[in-house]
Amino acid sequence: MPSGPDLGKSSNDLLSKDYYIHGASLEVKTATPSNVSFKVAGSKDSKSDLITGDIEGKWTDKAHGLTVTQTWTTSNILRNQVELENQIAKGLKLDLATSLSPEKGAKTAVLTTVYKQSGLHTRANLDLFKGPTFTADAVLGRDGFLVGAEAAYNVTEGKVTRYATAVGFNAPQYSVAVHALSNLKVFTASYYQRINRDVEAGAKAIYDPKSTHGGVSLEVGTKVYLDASAFVKAKINNAGVVGLGYTQALRPGVKAAFGLALDTQKLNDPNPVGPAHKVGVHFVFDS
Repeated sequence: MPSGPDLGKSSNDLLSKDYYIHGASLEVKTATPSNVSFKVAGSKDSKSDLITGDIEGKWTDKAHGLTVTQTWTTSNILRNQVELENQIAKGLKLDLATSLSPEKGAKTAVLTTVYKQSGLHTRANLDLFKGPTFTADAVLGRDGFLVGAEAAYNVTEGKVTRYATAVGFNAPQYSVAVHALSNLKVFTASYYQRINRDVEAGAKAIYDPKSTHGGVSLEVGTKVYLDASAFVKAKINNAGVVGLGYTQALRPGVKAAFGLALDTQKLNDPNPVGPAHKVGVHFVFDS
C-alpha cells in the first residue's frame, strides 16, 4: 500500500531518478559491526560551481525498531531524526525530524505518525514551527484499486490551507494514477509498465493552467537493463528536452552513473539562452 503522495511513484521514479545532469557528485558509505553506518556526500553544481556536502551517521537497533540519524551539512545545518517502528502497535511508526541552523537561528521540527494495515495506509504530521501546520493523508485499497486524499490545516489560522486527492490502480506489471493537486487546480496522470524483465516504460502528463506552456506538459521515458550490472534510461518531454542516463556497477560496492540532457530545439544555436544542454556524473562507494 503506497501513501497518498506515493501514488504513481513507479512512474515518477522512472522519469526522475538516475539522471545526473547537474555536475559531479559523490557518495561514500560505510558500516560498522555495531549497526552504525556513515555516509559522506558531496556535489559540485556545473552552473554555479557551488560545492556542497554533508556527513551522516545512522544507528539502528532492529530488535527495538529504533533508528537515529544525524546529519551535518556544509551549510552548517544540523539535522536529527528519530524513528520508532512496530513498538507501540503493529504497523505504527513514529518519526521526529528536526533541523537547526545556528548562524541564522532557523529551526524546524516535524512529528510524523504512519500507520499501515492491509488495505489502509495513513500518515499524519505536525510541523511545530511552521504554522503550526497539521497535515494528514490516507489511502484505501482493494483488489488493486486505490483512493487517497490529503489535507493541510493551519492550527493558528484555523483553516485548511491545502488539499488534494488521487485515484489509482496497481497490477503486477503496470500501474496508473491520477492526482488532483493544489486545491484541485493542478492535475497529473501517470502510467508505468514493466514490459518484460529487461524493459520498463512510463509517462506522465501535467495540467497546470498557471505555469505550464500550452496548459499540458507531457513526458515519456523508458529503462532498459543491459545486464545484471548496468542499465540505461531515456526520456523526452513535449518541450523537446531529451534526457539520457547510464548506470554501471563497476565492482561490488562501486557504482558510476552518467547523465546527459539535450534541448533539441537549441542544437544549432551556438549561444543558447536559458537552460539548454547539461551533463553530469555520479559515483557511489559502498563498503
